[in-house]
Amino acid sequence: MSEQVTYRDAVGAAIRDAMTADDRVFIMGEDVGRYGGTYAVTKGMIEDFGEDRVRDTPLSESGFTGAGIGAALGGMKPIVEIMTVNFSLLALDQILNTAATFRHMSGGQLNIPVVIRISTGAGRQLAAQHSHSLENWYAHIPGLKVLAPATVQDAYAMLRPALEDPDPVVIFEHVMLYGRTEALDKEATVDLSSAAVRRNGSDISLITYGGSLYKTLEAAEKLAEDGISAEVIDLRVLRPLDDATILKSVGKTRRAVIVDEGWKTGSLAAEVSARIMEGGFWSLDAPVGRVCSAEVPIPYPKHLEDAALPQVDRIIAAAKLALGR
Repeated sequence: MSEQVTYRDAVGAAIRDAMTADDRVFIMGEDVGRYGGTYAVTKGMIEDFGEDRVRDTPLSESGFTGAGIGAALGGMKPIVEIMTVNFSLLALDQILNTAATFRHMSGGQLNIPVVIRISTGAGRQLAAQHSHSLENWYAHIPGLKVLAPATVQDAYAMLRPALEDPDPVVIFEHVMLYGRTEALDKEATVDLSSAAVRRNGSDISLITYGGSLYKTLEAAEKLAEDGISAEVIDLRVLRPLDDATILKSVGKTRRAVIVDEGWKTGSLAAEVSARIMEGGFWSLDAPVGRVCSAEVPIPYPKHLEDAALPQVDRIIAAAKLALGR
């Protein structure tokens, strides 16, 4: 049975349902309790579950992420919320050198079942210290699973298997998605290893994830008006990447454009492009295209912020270039 809910409320419902089902699950982070969360995801939870399970933390990403890792080692299932991806860099030592390595360094004796939720992306005029897309940095790290749910359904359904995973899972939630309303079926499930084909097409593959999905779908609609059939792939799982779905799509359409809000240099788009070249070169009829953010810190003024980000017109132009139009 499906219902219309916002992305924000889908994430909140997933957390509530997980905490109700398992006493070991708790959430911690800056402003998650009395304030109700920076994006109102945890509103009302402290009244329902109490301060032991909805823990406001000091402004110390390294400190509270480390505490979450310790709790996971002790048998708990913590959800650590980091306010924005830029601030997550303060906890990168804990995530990379501790959470991602303990299974390997302990010879498989230790697991860290921690879920780290991070808001990411631009579009809200929050300027250069709150607006970047650094998902590819985390997708680079062995020992992590990295998710980027773009739909309301995935925002809800991905949390349960993430909490059941014995190893650390990082979930990126794009800030421009929180207010989006879509259908949610709480009974539907999703695995943490597959991309999703959001639109079928035959002329070109548009590959994206997170906050860029809906711009890419809009571009595909407009391309259809010009007689171009675009297939849209939502990566949604950034580590491990679903090479099979990507290569199957490119093998059919023979052209690809990757849309990535990260910077082009060293981007996730570069990684996907390389995998297409390695696994599908002989299927290609044109070079792989990339639409990424401008190589600048994200500006504050709206017109400059918009200019810096991938937009529908740029996606359309890149697709037509690949098609020789």
